Amino acid sequence: MSRSIKLPFSDKYDEQHSQQYLTKHKQGLWRRMSHQRDIAIGRKALERAGNPQSVLDLPCGAGRFWPMLAEQPGRRIIAADNSSDMLATARKAQPADVVARVTTMQTSVFAIDLADKAVDSVFCMRLLHHIGSAEHRMAMLHELHRVSRDSVIVSLWVDGNFKSWRRKRLERKRDQDPSWKAQQNRFVLPAITAEAEFRAAGFTVQDKLDFLPGYAMWRVYVLRKK
Repeated sequence: MSRSIKLPFSDKYDEQHSQQYLTKHKQGLWRRMSHQRDIAIGRKALERAGNPQSVLDLPCGAGRFWPMLAEQPGRRIIAADNSSDMLATARKAQPADVVARVTTMQTSVFAIDLADKAVDSVFCMRLLHHIGSAEHRMAMLHELHRVSRDSVIVSLWVDGNFKSWRRKRLERKRDQDPSWKAQQNRFVLPAITAEAEFRAAGFTVQDKLDFLPGYAMWRVYVLRKK
């Protein structure tokens, strides 16, 4: 397994933050619509990956993808997160019949406590855009490659759209404030860079699914092991 890497925000998700994370996707019309779009893209990505029969949801957060993952009859679902409070929140918040289908475990994406090829697919949403270091991204991708038998589904922020253009303008202004650079924990990655790193980690890109093509930064990749 890879050496353990601790990100600056790793300890952020205590019980209070876990509850906030659970509720934020339900607040306001836009967030509810955004959540439904996330679910639809996740479902389509799993279909493109062949509807894998065993899936590792990492990081699983408050379990908002669990009901969608459980739509496939007989699917074995392992849900993992670095935060024990996130896992506890998810087990309390999600429907009991769904929770009964899910095996939970506390582990780091950089050192996943599973054997090689333990699952058919890894479902990794809303994490990679927090990782600004290429070295850390590669460590993560190698771990996902190791535990997956066939595919990895991963989301991140990419360039080439209106929101990334607007964020780049904002970051140029923020760069004048050294304290902001020290606190930055969300990053837009050039698509060409992301895809080169996927290849270097042993994947081929099967599909790209954009949240709102031409506008939003969010993109979901379906990766297959070479």
